[in-house]
Amino acid sequence: MKQSTRWYGVFIALLVAFAAPAGAASRERLSLDEGWRFLQGDVPLPEIKGHGASYANAKAGEAQGPANTDYDDSQWRRVKLPHDWAVEGPFQAEQDRGQGYRPRGIGWYRRYFTLPNSDIGRHIELQFDAIATHSTVWINGIVVNRNWSGYNGRYIDITPYLRYGEEVNTIAVRVDAQVMEGWWYEGAGIYRHAWLVKRDAVHIATDGIHANPVLKGRRWTLPVEVEVESSAEAARSAQLDVTVFDPAGAVVAKGSTRVRVGALDKATGRMELAVRNPRLWSVDKPELYRVRATLREAAKELDSTEIHTGFRSIRFDANTGFYLNDKPTKLQGVAIHQDHAGVGVAVPDSIWEFRLRQLKAMGVNAIRFAHNAPAAEVLDLCDRLGLLVMDENRNFNPSTDYLPQMQWLVRRDRNRPSVILWSIFNEETLQGTRIGYEIARRMVAAVKALDTTRPVTAAMHGGLFAEMNAAQVLDVAGINYQVWEYDHFHKEFPNKPVFSSEDTSALMSRGEYTTDPDKHLIASYDDDAVNWGQTQRNSWKLINERPFLAGGFAWTGLDYRGEPTPHNWPSVSSFFGILDLCALPKNAFYFRQALWLKDRTIVKVLPHWNWPGREGQDIKVRVATNAPRVRLLLNGKAIGEKDVDPYEMATFQVPYTPGKLEAVALRDGAEIGRDGVETSGVPARLVLTPDRAALAGNGQDAVPVTVSAVDAQNRPVPTANLLVRFETAGAGDIIGVGNGDPNSHESEKAPERKLYNGLAQVIVQGRRDGQGELKLRATADGLQSTETVLALQTGSAIPAVPEAKAVVKLGSWRISPPQAERPDPNRMLADNDMNSWGWGEPPLKQAPEALRWRSYRAPIHLRTDLNDGRAHLVFREIVGKAEVWVDGVKLGMKTTPEPGALSLPLGKGAAWRTMTLLLESQPDLASGVIGPVLVEPGAP
Repeated sequence: MKQSTRWYGVFIALLVAFAAPAGAASRERLSLDEGWRFLQGDVPLPEIKGHGASYANAKAGEAQGPANTDYDDSQWRRVKLPHDWAVEGPFQAEQDRGQGYRPRGIGWYRRYFTLPNSDIGRHIELQFDAIATHSTVWINGIVVNRNWSGYNGRYIDITPYLRYGEEVNTIAVRVDAQVMEGWWYEGAGIYRHAWLVKRDAVHIATDGIHANPVLKGRRWTLPVEVEVESSAEAARSAQLDVTVFDPAGAVVAKGSTRVRVGALDKATGRMELAVRNPRLWSVDKPELYRVRATLREAAKELDSTEIHTGFRSIRFDANTGFYLNDKPTKLQGVAIHQDHAGVGVAVPDSIWEFRLRQLKAMGVNAIRFAHNAPAAEVLDLCDRLGLLVMDENRNFNPSTDYLPQMQWLVRRDRNRPSVILWSIFNEETLQGTRIGYEIARRMVAAVKALDTTRPVTAAMHGGLFAEMNAAQVLDVAGINYQVWEYDHFHKEFPNKPVFSSEDTSALMSRGEYTTDPDKHLIASYDDDAVNWGQTQRNSWKLINERPFLAGGFAWTGLDYRGEPTPHNWPSVSSFFGILDLCALPKNAFYFRQALWLKDRTIVKVLPHWNWPGREGQDIKVRVATNAPRVRLLLNGKAIGEKDVDPYEMATFQVPYTPGKLEAVALRDGAEIGRDGVETSGVPARLVLTPDRAALAGNGQDAVPVTVSAVDAQNRPVPTANLLVRFETAGAGDIIGVGNGDPNSHESEKAPERKLYNGLAQVIVQGRRDGQGELKLRATADGLQSTETVLALQTGSAIPAVPEAKAVVKLGSWRISPPQAERPDPNRMLADNDMNSWGWGEPPLKQAPEALRWRSYRAPIHLRTDLNDGRAHLVFREIVGKAEVWVDGVKLGMKTTPEPGALSLPLGKGAAWRTMTLLLESQPDLASGVIGPVLVEPGAP
């Protein structure tokens, strides 16, 4: 618990630093995670027919269906982000195997918010960190963004489209998750965070700081570029100040320059700072520096933000591999996808921290995020935990629709010390062709235009020796699986650095020790791999024995949904993971520890020792250890001793006798470590083991809790597969459950789960502004129940945009010309008449007119929650006498010409209605509809 508590402190510091407004209050970065309304499924729209409908459809702000501001979403479900709707669905055999046999489809999200009048003139940006898969975003009925990937973030300038004061703004998002980018589970929905960022009109651009340290000889410099944007109406000048802080918070460098930026333009401030004797970032000591940029106009601070960076050198050598800070460092890497048990791809930041910490404990020093950009918070964790990163682009395409995705990735991540490689693709069929060469050449050039300090690579599974191929333009070659090409490639291209970008694809089911194809079970001895792969032990042997290989990335660090190789339905998740879908270790975890960890003794005896009915029969026992020799004891008696092969480890055949089986690690005859397993009885009691004892009451922090069973003597029961039910009390909720069984079809959102070979996991999350404690209780038939209590830490809520209430505000107004006589309120306009009456939105103020009458007309769309007979049509301010008609029925009158409000009851009826206002002005006096016109709920 002490170790996880320490990392929890790191995580909370990261959470606060990443989410809180940086610098002065001039910049606000506000969470948009809560307050969303969600509809799973698409909304069929009527065919557009007729001049009027065609005309309106072509105008800004007149989006159809759920994209429109006045759409009735009152019956939609309430959700908070991150959100993956696919993980909520059933498993269906007819669905796509790669996507985990789960339906995806189309969904809609809507959210309401207001902005104070003091925000007028500021630059307002809407940020979505990722949406799966293709998406369209509307603000107040206006399309503001279309995106063709589920993995890149987007920063949308929504300043031109916003309303202020009491007027409500509407965000609408249509998500098309029928589209697939990968052959693995991709989830569906707004599965990463969303933000609203407010800045001065003259401000530092998002991802606009480039400050990546460079070693020149023995001297470290920090070239700094800061991109400044302006949405102001005239050119402005500002002073740019840059301050560098060391890991202890002391100032170690400063610089200033002037920046002049034109209206609706960009400019860049540049400087080079010297930092003497910096503390170097490494995988063992990930020392981070902060770079703060501040814009000032005279004495006023316009904007301030900061990034973190690290001083470290990297080098790939074609003969001797990878060097970090001039120290040879073999890349002990894993490739991982981004889904987790219970939550799909909507993984809370703290669960990511748990996953990465588990990998780090295994000996991992490098991660390949396959095959796409990870969340920014995940890379922040890599920077802080000391994990090297192969940062990978999703789409191999330099077209204008796709190249910006890769450019966004490089701009976002080019300051991070963890990132050592840019990867432009994975296993492209065109990789060994002229077309592949030309595509790669353009993409490499685009990366180099943004960052020249890191090499560019790609993961290739063929075409390496073609006459024209993508590897020819790569700085470092990556080879997937083709282990027979390691030596061949190095011989043919002795000056090209190379590494294993993907290898292994070994198979095992956690806690299973007999491979049974009919039951889709794979033993956990590390003897099984796909025909193109290798076992955990052999794949590393092939890499480790070749100095020219910089290292490798095992497939995969964790299990993931979909791609249930070598099986199909009813298997729904992969068997490749070194850890399971809950990030609980399989035996592969211990083999990798023995292969990778050098600073301590690793010894793990496998399997468990519960084999009733097999007394006297041989049980295969394998010991994962980095010790030179191992002795096996059964019930205290030595039954065997062997030298340990550093890759194959040590294997014994042991006749089964209940009791205690122990492995003793030896060096020169002396014991240096010991591990044991013991025969247990039937389950008697449940055990809940939270990863840590507290969580933040901010609505985002989550804690994984391991569920297990012990017998009457408190011994773990590794064969328990019983159903466990959960309930919570206090300021928190269960957000997902899992057990790591790739064949399970249980709901991941139900408050229950079967143990799978002794273990399951439940994820709990504190509520926003939660305080006190969260209690989790577990029960199972015939067993003693158990409870664990987590303290909720207050004061950690992330600044957020309050949710506004949906408002029906009349828009799309038509205004007649002035008339001498009272108009007919029921006079209809021709469908193609777009010009005899004017267009507008309140305030609609007319100067004194000789002709005293005008008609004003607008549609009313009554939401279901307002169409109850108690709602009122409210005119905040009318100047002049008025009659109000709705669908040909007179609703009421205003009998005085002075400015005043008018509130009239709306009976229950049609959802769509037409309001007509007849307005009579007085001689020499202005008139009009001055204030907004709303439908407001009546008293209950």
